Amino acid sequence: MTRENRRLDVMFGLGLAAICLLPWYRVEGGFFGFQWIGEMAGEPDLYPGLLQLFLGRFWLLIAFALFATAIAIRFAMPAGIARGARLALVGGVGIGFMILQGLAITYWGWAWGIGDALFGPLDPGQPAFGAGAVVLSLGFLGLLAYGFAERGAMKGDAFTVGSIILLIALVGVFVFYPIISMFAGSFQDFDGSFNPDGFIRNMQDPAIWSLDCVVGGARCGVAWRTLFLAVMTASASTALGLAFALVATRTGFPAKKGLRLLTVLPIITPPFVIGLALTMMLGRSGLVTGWIEALTGIELGRWLYGLTGIWIAQVLSFTPISFLVLIGVVEGVSPSMEEASQTLRAGRWRTFRKVSLPLMAPGLANAFLIGFIESMADFGNPLVLGGSHGVLSTEIFFAVVGAQTDPSRAAVLAIVLLTFTLSAFLLQRVWLAGRNFATVTGKGDSGKHAALPGPLAALLYAVVVPWIIFTLAVYGMIIFGGFVTTWGLDHTLTLEHYARGFSIEWREGALAWTGVAWDSFWTTMEIALIAAPLTAAVGLLTAYLIVRQNFFGRNAFEFALMMSFAIPGTVIGISYIMAFNLPPIEMTGTALILIACFVFRNMPVGVRGGVAAMSQLDKSLDEASITLGAGSPRTIRRVILPLLRPAIMAALVYSFVRAITSISAVIFLVSAKYNMATAYIVGLVENGEYGIAIAYSSVLILVMITVIGGFQLLVGERRLRRENAVSRPAAKKRAHPTLEAKA
Repeated sequence: MTRENRRLDVMFGLGLAAICLLPWYRVEGGFFGFQWIGEMAGEPDLYPGLLQLFLGRFWLLIAFALFATAIAIRFAMPAGIARGARLALVGGVGIGFMILQGLAITYWGWAWGIGDALFGPLDPGQPAFGAGAVVLSLGFLGLLAYGFAERGAMKGDAFTVGSIILLIALVGVFVFYPIISMFAGSFQDFDGSFNPDGFIRNMQDPAIWSLDCVVGGARCGVAWRTLFLAVMTASASTALGLAFALVATRTGFPAKKGLRLLTVLPIITPPFVIGLALTMMLGRSGLVTGWIEALTGIELGRWLYGLTGIWIAQVLSFTPISFLVLIGVVEGVSPSMEEASQTLRAGRWRTFRKVSLPLMAPGLANAFLIGFIESMADFGNPLVLGGSHGVLSTEIFFAVVGAQTDPSRAAVLAIVLLTFTLSAFLLQRVWLAGRNFATVTGKGDSGKHAALPGPLAALLYAVVVPWIIFTLAVYGMIIFGGFVTTWGLDHTLTLEHYARGFSIEWREGALAWTGVAWDSFWTTMEIALIAAPLTAAVGLLTAYLIVRQNFFGRNAFEFALMMSFAIPGTVIGISYIMAFNLPPIEMTGTALILIACFVFRNMPVGVRGGVAAMSQLDKSLDEASITLGAGSPRTIRRVILPLLRPAIMAALVYSFVRAITSISAVIFLVSAKYNMATAYIVGLVENGEYGIAIAYSSVLILVMITVIGGFQLLVGERRLRRENAVSRPAAKKRAHPTLEAKA
């Protein structure tokens, strides 16, 4: 208890610093620039919370009184259940008050009309929360955690209780609060007042819901157009992913390593680059289009621009993800079950259809869900290839930045998009719930997978080989486009695009990054390298709590975390704008909003990877560590993390790559100061500067491959085998003397 009291005292010290020393409200220009230190004395908005009382913000006195009450409880009562109950009560009331006053009071006064009616006009209001308010809010969360721990929650482990409470708070702030703000925004006017007219008008808009495409041949509404495209993309990418997985595992295909390498390229390619390459190859003035027209005399027209072109680009982009999901599932089907089927005189086709394929159902469902959500969220390919056939993601974008800005319409479209993806997510969980697909047990299984039926193998080759050639042609166009003067018109080889984008000069005794792409490049690298380890840390900590701890609401906690994966990036972007553009949390235009978006958008991948890896570790390992006196933090650091290196690597790589290649959420959140690479490349494409866009994308691909290799060296490999100090031959000699004598 002495150690716990010391931790409480440290927390109280931080809380007092938040009240007396740190700026209570948001610092323009950034807190970590520390310029506010010299400006604090002459700028009232930079005053700490204690001095804000003298500016008329008397409501802050309630928070300070609650914190002082917690300090009095700490010294007046001995540690135990009674003190824990009081600390938890103060912490809960404190965090509730901080939320209430943050939402109810804005910079201009009361946020809701009821405040004016009950208390009269409020002057002055308050800006967005700053470091002081955030640290004190964390202090109240800490009081809540210590209070529950002293009451015996999680066997009195304050670290575990605090981690659970902190993660719930973070998910609440960065996942659910933006979604709720988006829903509220659909019922608001520009001034924030309640007005349902915009919601009703947009919900009844035929441009969203029209079904004329079914009955009259006219263009259908954007909602059904997007849904149809997502279903077609998910179906095609899942089927192709399964075909690639079967070819790689069940046939004698001669280039299996190259096949696996080919699947990585679309994942590390900026999403709209494939659409751009298709335009240059199959568009109205494309290279292949010109050859076909010259040979046949048939004008192909603009067939690529619309749902057909978007579908081809999306299938190219998302098939590798389906392949990565399905290859492990195909390899995991037990050979003994297939052998049993053949022993019972079932043919190869019947065995595949009745035994192998049903056991792949979870992987097929996951691959379909990923393809569906990725298609719904895709922004780059529809922007390049959509033409007049917009989808929900692009319509949301133009509702925000178009000539006629309509936040209510953007919110309604985002709600429709979210409804589709969450419905697919829930249907998948319902379909898989209660069904057992286990094929790997503790018994040895050294059988051989059944050979594919001859006609099926031939069909797979007929699909996979042309698709490989087509994919290589697309990437050949991408590489080619960076080294020609004007793609599609003047194919003179040049390095001008790389020089213009990434030129370096020596000026006044120092290097000068003179290329036009350097600013967005360094910003992207900085934000991605910050977001990647944070994503891995949050994801693996969450996985530890889910697998190793048993607490009330654990299943709901896990579902809420995984639900953020089902929220398309477009919805995340628009909801972040609506939530964090005003007090109490104002982050629009900063690097922090980009980092938060990446962390909580990509966290589910780290969670699932950590859960899968941690489920393989016996609980006796960390129980032994705790029995020997190590606390939970030390056990995680010294025992769990070294055994989770593959999961750490996967989380780091995925989050880093997604931070660089994401566009659907980023396009809403970038600013002039913090412009990400993908948003910058979209601007180049819109201006017709295809050469620089392709050159920039090629550089990003090389950088991602290099950094992924660096992550692999940094994390290292997991070692599960203990080596003896003696040499291996000597060990064999002592272990098997009779064998050596016979030899």
